[in-house]
Amino acid sequence: MRYALVIAGLLGLAPLAGSAQQSAEPQARQERAEARVQTALQTALQAGVPVALLERKVAEGRAKGVPMARIAVAVETRLQALLRARTALQQARLESTTEGDLSIAADAVQAGVSDAAIAEVARNAPRERRAVAVAVLANLVALGHASDRALGQVRAALGRGPEALLNLHARSAAELKARGAGNGIGLGVGGAASGNARGGGSVDPPGKGKGKGHKK
Repeated sequence: MRYALVIAGLLGLAPLAGSAQQSAEPQARQERAEARVQTALQTALQAGVPVALLERKVAEGRAKGVPMARIAVAVETRLQALLRARTALQQARLESTTEGDLSIAADAVQAGVSDAAIAEVARNAPRERRAVAVAVLANLVALGHASDRALGQVRAALGRGPEALLNLHARSAAELKARGAGNGIGLGVGGAASGNARGGGSVDPPGKGKGKGHKK
């Protein structure tokens, strides 16, 4: 009888132990994701990339209730885009660049624009039109145009003046929206990008992300 009670007690404890292990696993995953985010922020700091551009991703994800693992992926993706964008802007040999310039160039990287195309547009566009020109370049590539073809369209628009460039930006953004790919890369306060043409590094919850442009 005593033996039976011991067995019953052990069996009763087994589910509790299993529950404790299951509850520990999500916590461990959360901690690993948090560590990945901190590593990305540290890498950005060491590389001279504005950490605020990544912290916004974290804040956006938290506000939407996105799992930390997905936020970590978005932050790591964005970091790589920012590093490539910085290299492209350095190749343009600009006198100065802003946080907004870097952000929009990173959007272009995530849209699939080549580093060389970003560098050429940044180098040749007047400073006051640089952000719009890079945004248009990104939108066109997201629509399926090759980087060199998109670059040609941006060059032509720049040659025709500010209104032509703005019109091209409006058309490309509208076409992306019509395809279900959001509003393309918009320009917010201070010229900072307010959208991503392909949703690269998106922190939207599952099923809520933006669509992607179609490649030809």
